[in-house]
Amino acid sequence: MENRKLGKTGIKTSILGFGAMRLPTLKVGENAIKHEEAIKIIRKGIDAGINYVDTAYNYHDDESEIVVGKALKDGYREKVTLATKAPVWKDEYNKPEHFEEHLDEQLKKLQVDIIDVYLLHALNEKTWKKVQNLKLNERAEVAKKEGKIKHLAFSFHDKPEILKEIIESGYFEVMLVQYNILDKVNEEMIKLAHDKGLGVVIMGPVGGGRLSGNPPEDMQDFLTKGRTNLTDLALRFVWSNPHVSVALSGMGSDEMVVDNLKIASEFKELDENEKKNVEQIAEKVKELTDNLCTSCKYCEPCPNEVAISFIFRSLIYHDVYGDAERAKLYYSKIGQPDWPPGKQADACIECGECEPKCPQKIHIIEQLKKSHKILAG
Repeated sequence: MENRKLGKTGIKTSILGFGAMRLPTLKVGENAIKHEEAIKIIRKGIDAGINYVDTAYNYHDDESEIVVGKALKDGYREKVTLATKAPVWKDEYNKPEHFEEHLDEQLKKLQVDIIDVYLLHALNEKTWKKVQNLKLNERAEVAKKEGKIKHLAFSFHDKPEILKEIIESGYFEVMLVQYNILDKVNEEMIKLAHDKGLGVVIMGPVGGGRLSGNPPEDMQDFLTKGRTNLTDLALRFVWSNPHVSVALSGMGSDEMVVDNLKIASEFKELDENEKKNVEQIAEKVKELTDNLCTSCKYCEPCPNEVAISFIFRSLIYHDVYGDAERAKLYYSKIGQPDWPPGKQADACIECGECEPKCPQKIHIIEQLKKSHKILAG
């Protein structure tokens, strides 16, 4: 597998990184992790050449870091660049000393002495102001001197002009942004970050699942002979950008690890014909769905227990893959044993608590109404 420089950090990363936000769970749609299975697939990825592992304080209801820490025992820690994130997006994260408090807690959960890449999580215009007001960059410099972190980074969900300001602040050495066939809004800023020496890590390379697996029949003609699924094209699109260091894939099964490793090990840049096909696929997928949910679950929990992310996942099966039977089956199972807890979309009381939390700015209330109309029939 190809390795690339992570900006000016001195780190070389595999082009495929292991994202620990979608680890195997005890029940479909829930967050409680199957520890042994998760450890096994993380180590399988590392054994095959993945050397960048990304987690966060809040992933899997604060459990992801614990499992990643277990996976990195027995000599695996020395094989990877470990990245995790400080939950600066939380309203309760509002004092300078919260930087040290959360960092120390994360070091304990991960069972490590130092974190290689420490990201300020989900920066936007509001949280960027918080970071500056709390002078978290100064706190990070102290943590570096104390040997607790190596490199300060950030992840981002907002407009390119805010991203530009953050890049040019000089605070950071690495950034994590969304970039895929359907969402190229950050492309110019990715180049800017690279030119300024930041390592560029990509999240959402397969568009929250909309660019994965076998495509609908009317998209088959867009795929190159011998390459039969959208995941291959989506990942190769991201890696064909020379300013990208690593693309994260949230892998929740042995099969996903094997498939992604195969794509990464056989990576070839997109040719001119494939680049044209990428644009056609983007237009086709956008025609099929106006729901850009990536299943990040920042909108949850819903005060009225609506299973928002699972509902939207079901809708993608209907809209993008044309699999109405599976979509309606999944929707009908919400709240049943061994299926996601919660309620169907008609339980939404339109309180609006979810919408400001959505990084993709989805009109969640409107989309829930659409989902119920389509999937409950």
